[in-house]
Amino acid sequence: MEAVKETNFNFPGQTEVYNGKVRDVYSLDNGMIVIVASDRISAFDHILPRAIPFKGRVLNQLAKKFLKATEDIVPNWLIDTPDPMVAVGHKCEPFKVEMVIRGYMAGHAAREYKAGRRLLCGVEMPEGMKENDKFPEPIITPATKAEEGHDEDISREEIIRQGIVSEEDYVQLEKYTRALFQRGTEIAAEQGLILVDTKYEFGKKDGKIYLIDEIHTPDSSRYFYKEGYEEKQAAGERQKQLSKEFVREWLIENGFQGLEGQTMPEMPDDFVNLVTNRYIELYEIVTGEKFDRSGDVSNLQERIEKNVLDCLASLN
Repeated sequence: MEAVKETNFNFPGQTEVYNGKVRDVYSLDNGMIVIVASDRISAFDHILPRAIPFKGRVLNQLAKKFLKATEDIVPNWLIDTPDPMVAVGHKCEPFKVEMVIRGYMAGHAAREYKAGRRLLCGVEMPEGMKENDKFPEPIITPATKAEEGHDEDISREEIIRQGIVSEEDYVQLEKYTRALFQRGTEIAAEQGLILVDTKYEFGKKDGKIYLIDEIHTPDSSRYFYKEGYEEKQAAGERQKQLSKEFVREWLIENGFQGLEGQTMPEMPDDFVNLVTNRYIELYEIVTGEKFDRSGDVSNLQERIEKNVLDCLASLN
């Protein structure tokens, strides 16, 4: 199966290209962007050597589904998805914060709590909690968007004090974040899942706030399985997660955690196929729909270019 590891298109009106860990973002002079969800996969802040067939398609289709399912809450950047791996939308000026919202004490919050800290991004965490317990109410723990390196925790007060986001806009971002998380929680529950935590990114265009980037995908969110959650918590057992954690586990087993001096292991065909199948499984569990593998998968670059050009011509 062919996979898209990198792209190098030159679309009409193209002004710049940004290559992220997974996505290639093409900016156009008409105020739009073309985002190609490649089949690259990253872990421990490193891009793995082989691309994963269908991964970009899975993430792009998931993002499309959840953006459509929340457009009544907040306007979003998406205009069209002319190809299974491509989204075309409004280019917005991003707010330099990620709105992280946590319904459960997991991940970074749990690590901070274990270290004895009860204040996270200026938000008080109750005493007497254990890892993966549900918070009385979801908490918003923002992070600054770092140009390089890791994002950093920041409080609501500091964001406003530093002028990163105006108080008026920040109040609106919080409202949108809580409403989106509530909708995501409801959609997850229908599929027997718990939306544990996630992040949202917002931007502005012509004075209007838009939801940007992907939402509620396993790359940007943590899910638990609802069935057995209470029993596992009572017994102090690890929760069953729906995420790409299995990729990190394979790397660790093969001696790689992104540390200096470590060598990225070779990815055999059977592991690449396993990752493809797991991403498709993720899609089907999260959406409750069968993943569509059909369509031309032999000339992906040509297909993507043609579909984008046809789309841009129809939008002009």
